[in-house]
Amino acid sequence: MTSLYAATVPTFRQMIGATRGVVAKGEAFAAESGIDPADLIERRLAPDMLPFGYQVKSVRHHSIGAIAGVRAGVFNPDMSPWPTDFVGLTALLDDTDAAVAALTPDEIDGFAGRDVEFRFRDRALPFTAEDFLLSFSLPNFYFHATTAYAILRAAGVTLGKLDYMGRARVKG
Repeated sequence: MTSLYAATVPTFRQMIGATRGVVAKGEAFAAESGIDPADLIERRLAPDMLPFGYQVKSVRHHSIGAIAGVRAGVFNPDMSPWPTDFVGLTALLDDTDAAVAALTPDEIDGFAGRDVEFRFRDRALPFTAEDFLLSFSLPNFYFHATTAYAILRAAGVTLGKLDYMGRARVKG
């Protein structure tokens, strides 16, 4: 049976690294194309969706932020401002990866069975830690990583599937 740690932490790290690569390609594209970096960071797929910078920030929120929510027993959406430049987005992802890398199997596996509540406005959804991480945060994590990728791809940044996936964990 796969542990909760094995189901989350390596995946978080893989996709955080991939998103960091996407951010780097976006930064290079802006410089090469003469596009204002702020225009890419504020770019959206649709008018009712949040911009690229928010999507990158949400990769953090649904990884190490989800772990913080499990620790606290409560998880809330994060509508705080996101970095407004590529240096800030890169630093955010680097910090996120370092924090995730510091997690231990004992801590994460020890979350099993804990109560976690997702709270948003007047809504509260009860979860166990494992259901919260696997059925709520991981899908959100992938959604935001995918959306960040898609925003830059739609803007003309040369990105492929391997840029999205990052480094696969092959048998070694």
